[in-house]
Amino acid sequence: MVFSADQAGKQTLSGKIRALSPFTRPTMRTFRIAPSILSANFACLGQEVTDVIAAGADIIHFDVMDNHYVPNLTIGPLVCEAIRPLTEAPIDVHLMVKPVDSLVPMFAKAGANLITFHPEGSEHVDRTLALIRDCGCKAGLVFNPATPLHHLDHVMDKLDMILIMSVNPGFGGQSFIPQALNKLREARRRIDAYREATGRDIWLEVDGGVKVDNIAEIAAAGADTFVAGSAIYGADDYAATIAAMRAELAKVA
Repeated sequence: MVFSADQAGKQTLSGKIRALSPFTRPTMRTFRIAPSILSANFACLGQEVTDVIAAGADIIHFDVMDNHYVPNLTIGPLVCEAIRPLTEAPIDVHLMVKPVDSLVPMFAKAGANLITFHPEGSEHVDRTLALIRDCGCKAGLVFNPATPLHHLDHVMDKLDMILIMSVNPGFGGQSFIPQALNKLREARRRIDAYREATGRDIWLEVDGGVKVDNIAEIAAAGADTFVAGSAIYGADDYAATIAAMRAELAKVA
């Protein structure tokens, strides 16, 4: 699990967020599993959220699509607000929308802890990152398979997470794009260099096609946070699937 023994007694959400903070240099490699509720059974969404956290997940990944930036329409702040009282786990909101800025305060108010967006979705990336932090959330950028990493060049100091898409956004159930491994390696190189210079860490998340069979290879490429939708919510036993993922991650130095 994410939390160390000395953090286990912290019961408040703020305490757990501090425990997960990217602003502290990690003493050992920490892996986080983030089930995407887009693959959950929405007829009993609250139970799905509590069940997957009880099964050993660390973060709830919350995909927002607007049928404009991506060709699908999903969920908004009201759903985030509804599930917030059900768990102390961080809620990681991934905004696949354009424009972005108007939704940031809504999701922050609804209980999001981390908010990520695509550089193509904002006219002023630096301003949007600052807005997310001003709203009290951690901030991150998302990179589609064909989006270059040069958007990171001048904003590393404002980032808490980098999310690499290993599928094209819009729909679940896609296969992992192997080229994402090279992008993860390059993002990891940038993060490590930044951490060496500043002492501050940035999470590296991957989203799309992550499953038990490939999670170790993805971790070896540099990822530390893994979004998994159908791989977890499509399984009969959430706990067994998450345990199998952790067993694979344990093989990665």
